[in-house]
Amino acid sequence: TTALVLALTLAHHASLAAAAGPRVIIVGAGMSGISAGKRLSEAGITDLVILEATDHLGGRMRKHNFGGVSVEIGANWVEGVNGGKMNPIWPLVNSTLKLRNFRSDFDGLAENVYKETGGVYDRAYVQKRLDRANEVEEGGAKLSAKLRPSGQDDMSILAMQRLNNHLPNGPASPVDMILDYFKHDYEFAEPPRVTSLQNVVPLATFRDFGDDVYFVADKRGYEAVVHHLAGQYLEADKARNIVDPRLQLNKVVREISYSGSGVTVRTEDDKVYKADYVMVSTSVGVLQSDLIQFKPRLPAWKVLSIYQFDMAVYTKIFVKFPRKFWPEGKGREFFLYASSRRGYYGVWQELEAPYPDANVLLVTVTDEESRRIEQQSDNQTKAEIVEVLRSMFSGEDVPDATDILVPRWWSDRFYRGTFSNWPIGVNRYEYDQLRVRGTGWEGLFHRGAHQRALQWLCPWSLSFRY
Repeated sequence: TTALVLALTLAHHASLAAAAGPRVIIVGAGMSGISAGKRLSEAGITDLVILEATDHLGGRMRKHNFGGVSVEIGANWVEGVNGGKMNPIWPLVNSTLKLRNFRSDFDGLAENVYKETGGVYDRAYVQKRLDRANEVEEGGAKLSAKLRPSGQDDMSILAMQRLNNHLPNGPASPVDMILDYFKHDYEFAEPPRVTSLQNVVPLATFRDFGDDVYFVADKRGYEAVVHHLAGQYLEADKARNIVDPRLQLNKVVREISYSGSGVTVRTEDDKVYKADYVMVSTSVGVLQSDLIQFKPRLPAWKVLSIYQFDMAVYTKIFVKFPRKFWPEGKGREFFLYASSRRGYYGVWQELEAPYPDANVLLVTVTDEESRRIEQQSDNQTKAEIVEVLRSMFSGEDVPDATDILVPRWWSDRFYRGTFSNWPIGVNRYEYDQLRVRGTGWEGLFHRGAHQRALQWLCPWSLSFRY
């Protein structure tokens, strides 16, 4: 972002050709786009327009009314708190906005792993497997630090596990599979076999800012953070709704073209916008799709850098019941389902603390399970979930669910997933290529969820888990 602001500031004073219209067009009004607009405004560049495809600010920070409470279908946690450094998002959430938040308690995990046939596994057995997985992870962090920056030595997390003689054939038992899933897929939304060791172990957010994570549950929504940032440079009414004409909602950008005289942006409603520069803050999933056409085509090296990253899918499914039948209280917030099918409705969270008496459970699925579930009806998903719960709590009278909420980020053409994962073998140079302008595209800047590590927010500081 700093490089972007510097480049545009210099251009603001030295450009020989000024396009008709705003100085800068920002595509996307999520955290990335709104943050970039704020930085530009602070640098004196206020002649800008923000084009947002949907009818709201916040992107994948989005609340939804469900079962009488306001839940987050996208970003939900502040990750990395109570460490050596201050996570920049934490004071904003906890002090400035005072959003209701709750420390997530994972301490009782070993005694809350359920069998397919019902009941829990022996705590000592699960703890032994968990301790071994943690030892391997620590060894992986040491190995990661020794790898050359070029990325030539990079390997998958699964390869690291094999080197440490941990599950050489991959996790096979239901307990090992769900613990492995919880430690990796639940964080990165993709399995260890495709995730880069060098670039995600250790995860910078936890290393720098602390191990604690806080669950945001406020009726204003986590998106209040984005509204707060927007309100610092965009005009708002007395109710703090953004009314600034520089923010234009329901504007689906379909084409971006560049010439020596500037940038032209065309939207789906046949509107044309001209500027000196355009900053694209969409997800890498959108860049990989055909939603936006670039003319001339982006350079091959730029296209390659875009396609090398994975747009992962992380699905938080909320389910409401007429009454509680699950354990609650200290050490019971999270529980796992050790299915013989990896990732099948495996990670559960009871929500009594944030949503008292709402009788709502949250279950998370990722990757291929997310894609499968997005393509079936909510009733099918509800039936599968109830079947799993009746297996887990075989001694309880488990009622039918009364309601379900299944976000569909992968199917949504404006997102195509939830966040990007760092695959094996992609080095820092290739990562940086995402934001470098190419010859013939001097007016284009890329910035989005795939550029989190370069934002004023820390990498992964707000998440779906993020």
